[in-house]
Amino acid sequence: MTNILDELAWRGLISQTTDDSALRKALDEGAVTLYCGFDPTAPSLHVGNLMQVLTVRRFQDAGHKPLLLVGGATGLIGDPRMSGERTLNPVEVVHEWVERIRGQIEPLMSFEGDNAARMVNNYDWTKEMDAIAFLRDVGKHFRMGTMLAKETVSRRLNSDDGISYTEFSYQVLQAMDYLELFKRYGCTLQTGGSDQWGNLLGGTELIRKSESAHAHALATPLVTKADGTKFGKTEGGAIWLDAAMTSPYSMYQFWLGSADGDVVQYLKYFTFRTQDEIAALEVKVAEEPFRREAQKTLAYDVTALVHGTDAADAAVEASQAIFGRGELIGLDQQTLDGCAAEIGGVDVEEGVMVVDALVLAGVVESKSAARRAIAEGGAYVNNIKVTDADAVVAKADALAGGWFVVRRGKKTLGMIRVV
Repeated sequence: MTNILDELAWRGLISQTTDDSALRKALDEGAVTLYCGFDPTAPSLHVGNLMQVLTVRRFQDAGHKPLLLVGGATGLIGDPRMSGERTLNPVEVVHEWVERIRGQIEPLMSFEGDNAARMVNNYDWTKEMDAIAFLRDVGKHFRMGTMLAKETVSRRLNSDDGISYTEFSYQVLQAMDYLELFKRYGCTLQTGGSDQWGNLLGGTELIRKSESAHAHALATPLVTKADGTKFGKTEGGAIWLDAAMTSPYSMYQFWLGSADGDVVQYLKYFTFRTQDEIAALEVKVAEEPFRREAQKTLAYDVTALVHGTDAADAAVEASQAIFGRGELIGLDQQTLDGCAAEIGGVDVEEGVMVVDALVLAGVVESKSAARRAIAEGGAYVNNIKVTDADAVVAKADALAGGWFVVRRGKKTLGMIRVV
């Protein structure tokens, strides 16, 4: 591939651009400085944000210069949502989240070489700006008709709740970021999700009007699932990049559960596998779907990207061990906590009988069903077959963190923790 746009197009990462031919020409002529912004409206990024970070990394790998903006200023406001007004978080909380999100982005980028990445914070250039300067120098370039035509703004205006001037002004603040990065670093490309297209265009228009210069925007598609359900959500909530909010084991299981109809596209979006490697995995999906080779590759690659290879290896080991295909004894508490969060874990009192543990863990419906499972040789505690229906769960046999893996048959799992 001679141009990064070719790779992005093959990966399905281009939803729209301001001018494809002009952008292609600029990228062919030399290193382009680009940026992508992330607002700290939560203490962690989620897997939807991950695609944006990895897209910027693809530009960097192609020789271009990335700026990663974590919005200490825009995070205090929040991009308008369809669902209604955001709750404004305290300044000190937002600033703490800025640092946490920076820590999640930095391992995914390279900060060395001629095209080293740079982290920036829009709070640095907005904190001293007064209202008069904001209105005279920036606000004068925006037309109300264009701002009101934005889908989110239009819907909110026609809702019972309406929209505050605070959130309405967000699009001006984001456009100002692009202008500031254009002035400071010669940034001429902004990337983001297709739901941000209006904001991306606002930045290019502000640069055109205030600087008489041309800048570009590129939007990636929103990630969807083949069955129409929302990507990046589970019954437990969003899939976060913070290990304390979504464990590496849960992260691994999320990707491992990808449908056959989704997994090839996810490999293109979220991994750095080559065309040939992904084509080979696509054949495996078609010919041997039961092996789930593509899902295993996706799950390992993304977990390793976000949490490191050690955590990915531990997630693989745990995934095998809890189904009886490996040793549970070597799993650490963090991994077991993640397993419990994923499959469901309950606290029980010391001295609980195994038949009660099977019921409490949800692997059987009743004590009689538990006794029947034991009699049939299909009940396991920590992968050891239970042969005595009157046995007691001994705390001394617990795994790290006091956990026990309770299993009926090959696939019905639960976890209990003796307290």
